[in-house]
Amino acid sequence: MSTRYPFTAVVGMDDLRLALLLNAVSPAVGGVLVRGEKGTAKSTAVRALADLLPEVAVVAGCRFSCDPAAPDPECPDGPHESGPGTARAARMVELPVGASEDRLVGALDIERALGEGVKSFEPGLLADAHRGILYVDEVNLLHDHLIDLLLDAAAMGSSYVEREGVSVRHAARFLLVGTMNPEEGELRPQLLDRFGLTVEVAASREPEQRVEVVRRRLAYDDDPAGFAARWADDEGALRQRIVAARELLPSVGLGDAVLLQIAATCAAFEVDGMRADIVMARTATALAAWAGRTEVTSEDVRQAALLALPHRRRRNPFDAPGLDQDKLDETLEQFKDEDDDPDPGPEGPGGGGGVPPQGDSPEDPAESPASPDAPESSDASDDSGSMEPPASPAPSGPGERAAVKAAEPFRTKMLSVPGLGEGAAGRRSRARTDHGRTTGSRRPQGALTKLHLAATVQAAAPHQRARGRSGRGLVVRRDDLRQATREGREGNLVLFVVDASGSMAARQRMSAVKGAVLSLLLDAYQRRDKVGLITFRGKDAELALPPTSSVDAAAARLESLPTGGRTPLAAGLLKAHDVLRVERLRDPSRRPLLVVVTDGRATGGPEPVALGARAARLHAGEGTASVVVDCESGMVRLGLAGELARELGGTAVTLDELRADSIAGLVKDATGTSRRAA
Repeated sequence: MSTRYPFTAVVGMDDLRLALLLNAVSPAVGGVLVRGEKGTAKSTAVRALADLLPEVAVVAGCRFSCDPAAPDPECPDGPHESGPGTARAARMVELPVGASEDRLVGALDIERALGEGVKSFEPGLLADAHRGILYVDEVNLLHDHLIDLLLDAAAMGSSYVEREGVSVRHAARFLLVGTMNPEEGELRPQLLDRFGLTVEVAASREPEQRVEVVRRRLAYDDDPAGFAARWADDEGALRQRIVAARELLPSVGLGDAVLLQIAATCAAFEVDGMRADIVMARTATALAAWAGRTEVTSEDVRQAALLALPHRRRRNPFDAPGLDQDKLDETLEQFKDEDDDPDPGPEGPGGGGGVPPQGDSPEDPAESPASPDAPESSDASDDSGSMEPPASPAPSGPGERAAVKAAEPFRTKMLSVPGLGEGAAGRRSRARTDHGRTTGSRRPQGALTKLHLAATVQAAAPHQRARGRSGRGLVVRRDDLRQATREGREGNLVLFVVDASGSMAARQRMSAVKGAVLSLLLDAYQRRDKVGLITFRGKDAELALPPTSSVDAAAARLESLPTGGRTPLAAGLLKAHDVLRVERLRDPSRRPLLVVVTDGRATGGPEPVALGARAARLHAGEGTASVVVDCESGMVRLGLAGELARELGGTAVTLDELRADSIAGLVKDATGTSRRAA
């Protein structure tokens, strides 16, 4: 087995290491979500934690890692008798982004269950991770239904596998750790809330600390075993401290005054539900145990709030994560117990936790230019993981205007792609999916996952006499099994083509247009779409954001968009055609929805209107579903956006009709409504 990078050799990232260690002390905290840019050693730190966990005693031969002191009475491999068991290292199980549901929860042999009445169950990753760590890299890219299964198991401490009335249950208690890069898309707020703690990580901007990171990584790559040996004493000391904190944890007291501070803090920051209060209480208790104390202090509550609250205040993808620390300090001071005088723990005054001192590097203490424990600007209140809008570009020509702020977003009506797709699971257009309502059956291709019971019985029934059936059971063979076909919803690629020309430049008008696009972006986030953004003005079109799952990145690009100049409509549509052509090669199953936001005017160059119509017909010829958001205003309307929609083979809606609460009209599927009217 390869040698992992030592946990104590990780430079900086104090909040990340502390959050991981607190979960190692008290798994009831609920896991950690690590948000940060690529290349910040998120995965390295998580994988290194596994070697610090104490060994676990398991029942010999049990595939579900039952505790011999208290075996699970419902274990599929049971029943077990109490006994000494055998000791093994705590496991760290990784869940791949492309894993199937059966790989996660386990697979039940339906053929044996129907024909023999035997529950033949093959455990999944949840069973493997029981009493260990379950690590999900790029958790924001995991399919929603897998995340739901994962978090339900983490919350209940058990996993249920149901197949047509046949069910298996087993214990599944694990430390859940997820990592993600916010640039690749966000998790839904409901899923964010299920992670106990969150930390933001970013690469250090201090040259000395970056040098130390490189030095240690090169030394590890040259000799992994030798590098790990040099950190063995620090690893052993940290392992012993985790054991001591676990033993002390039941003795830690959580007084009424501290509980009042926790409740007041959650109320002050308007977090939804009560999960935040519970997580803060458990985290503060773990912090006290980690510091070697039996009483929770205000500093523990403060540190717990910085780890447990930032992600729970994020209600939509445009909200920046973080916590107002001045407001936090005011709330804690207001509800502070006068007798709350923190007793210095092992970490010194105010020891509300902290990360164990690493000392100088064992490789060359004299040459270490920075303390390995120096902060890495990864405070929980840091916004480094959020998408900061780029600086607004200055107007580049006569008649151009600087960017204006968007109006408040609103709830939009449903826009969808016609027909039945087979793309990634989402919430926009109709598609054949693994989850949804049953619409029919087919012969399984590969492993059977969703049994269509009626079709299976119907296929097996005519052959019972020939198969020598003599009892009450049905004789079922592999050829009889039928897979259920289901219809649900898919996510699409929503490509926005936004007119930023002079005809759209009136400030109040462009503010409303930006608000409408932000509203559509928010809708795309909720429906699990990929989004892209093309803008056109002046002489050409620009791909402002290549297709991505990060709608907040699109919002940031839109916010800084200046306006002015001519209207190269054809250039915008041709750029969209090129982008969609490439995306069809990359992801052929994801169907596109083209959303053109314009007043329909076309200027600049020879025959701009005819060129625009010709570019539109390119999309129509390839069957691209499209919607034109008509931004024309004023008493006199030319109806050019409607003409563009007819050329695209799509439909046109006004800004007012786009609102879900509008009574101006109903936005239908992106079908040829305008084409039929013509």
